Amino acid sequence: MIAANDLLTPDGAGGPTLLSVNVGMPRDVAWQGRTVHTGVWKHPVEGSTMARRLNLDGDGQGDTAGHGGEQRAVLVYQIESYRHWQRHFGWEDLSYGQFGENLTVDGLPDDEVCIGDRYRIGEAEFEVTQPRVTCYRVGLRVGEPALPALLVSHHRPGFYMRVVAEGGIQAGDRIVKTRGGPGALTVADTDALLYLPDRDPARLRRALGIPALSPGWQGSFRDLVGAADRATAGPGPTEPAWAGFRPLRVTKVVPETPTVSSVYLTAGAGGPLPAARAGQYLTLRVPGAGQPAPVRSYSLSSAPGAPTYRISVKHEPHGAVSTYLNRTLQPGAVLDGAAPRGDFVLEAGTGPVLLISAGIGVTPVLSMLHELAAGPSERDVWWIHGARRPAEHPLAAEAHTLLAALPHAHEHVFYSAATPAERDRAHARPGRLTTDTLAALAVPADATAYVCGPAAFMAGTGDALAAIGVHPDRIRAELFGALPSITPGLIAAHRRPPHEPPGPPGTGPLVTFARSGISAPFRTDTRSVLELADACDVSTRWSCRSGVCHTCTTPLLAGEVAYSPAPLEPPAAGEVLICCARPGTDIVLDM
Repeated sequence: MIAANDLLTPDGAGGPTLLSVNVGMPRDVAWQGRTVHTGVWKHPVEGSTMARRLNLDGDGQGDTAGHGGEQRAVLVYQIESYRHWQRHFGWEDLSYGQFGENLTVDGLPDDEVCIGDRYRIGEAEFEVTQPRVTCYRVGLRVGEPALPALLVSHHRPGFYMRVVAEGGIQAGDRIVKTRGGPGALTVADTDALLYLPDRDPARLRRALGIPALSPGWQGSFRDLVGAADRATAGPGPTEPAWAGFRPLRVTKVVPETPTVSSVYLTAGAGGPLPAARAGQYLTLRVPGAGQPAPVRSYSLSSAPGAPTYRISVKHEPHGAVSTYLNRTLQPGAVLDGAAPRGDFVLEAGTGPVLLISAGIGVTPVLSMLHELAAGPSERDVWWIHGARRPAEHPLAAEAHTLLAALPHAHEHVFYSAATPAERDRAHARPGRLTTDTLAALAVPADATAYVCGPAAFMAGTGDALAAIGVHPDRIRAELFGALPSITPGLIAAHRRPPHEPPGPPGTGPLVTFARSGISAPFRTDTRSVLELADACDVSTRWSCRSGVCHTCTTPLLAGEVAYSPAPLEPPAAGEVLICCARPGTDIVLDM
């Protein structure tokens, strides 16, 4: 242990020094009723330790997606930052490795060390690659959940290095700078560029010119530069046309197949509806389907400029909302609708387009087909759809008519359970869409693909497209349900379908998870919307759990939230950071 008064002793006068080498293998740690597999527990080692390309001997990482690897082989933290936190929290004894670092050093402050700096320590040479990843596990290690946010706001993150030359290192080694980074961008400034507001676009571009900066941070900075460029160009075309919910009146309900009906909606108070983009979805609150009124999201199947919105809904045998919309809903009824949203939209261009769907996944790509046919577009358009049989192929005639208006259209339909006669009448092929069937179609590898359908279909189709040469960056997919979870370090456990939280119901505002079909009152003993989602087994996405990393950013369809703690950078309008948000009113989240 390091006593508090030892931490406060003056620095040595001989320049930067390695005080301790700390290693530790991953362990399972109980946390909030779950288990985290983490290597954040480090302990000092005596004598010389080999620094190798991927880590130190005797060291390991529990979550290699966020830690470890060549660019993050060694984590460095400074004794002066130990002193800072000792003063800030009133902590007494601390141990080297307390902050999950491999090297505890005297010197090398975050506001002086630059990305790309190189240092000789003992027999090894290192290069600075990025600041520490902001992660909840360092807070777990020291028993302070707010620490990830404080590391950023106090400009004391620590940093990672890669091993340029392997060799032995040990406590007491002098640290000698052998080369300066080319961009003169300090660790603290780099950290602030990613996590804090009021970024300087010129500095972001300068960061992108530093070869040593790790690929992950390079990608994040490219995204930020793109966002800054779009903000300069004006409001984005996918911003919601109105806030919250507004009344939408049902004008007609049209059966398309025995199991699918289309619902046409217009403005409840008259007047035109704002144009939606081809591929976007509509979120509806359906009072007649239950209490509290359930909320569901459906892709628009109408043409982008149509005077009414159209959704086409498949009846699920045990689905209360789909049953109501298909069997009970009548013209004249009023539903509450949030503005069209979604980034699964047809992009402008002249290159080939692949519109690929299965089942009711036809709806958003049909809207895209409407946009292409309205031109008519001169682009190469490939329409590829899979269904079981003609009776389960909604809007087939409409798609066929639209394709006939396109000069360079290719239509391919697959029926997996149809009779030969049914396939002949529909000019359909047998079987399902696979890598082999896609390859046989000879689709162009330079096409942009838009894929919608069940999760397994989309995953398989994405793999098949990549296998025939379509670049992954050109494959767009729309998922009906919740997005895949991001829960770093958690040991996978059997997850139940989303459900109401255990225990007595809350007395706070109603929280609705629209994609998961769950509504629950907020409980006063729950710290955040994220904790409520976890209790409901709703798929969640997070990393820092303290309002820093924005991994948990979620569209807020309706309502208001308050933050505790306040995020270091507020999310964009219409979005919420669920890890530190509590509902101020009833809220509806797109998750």
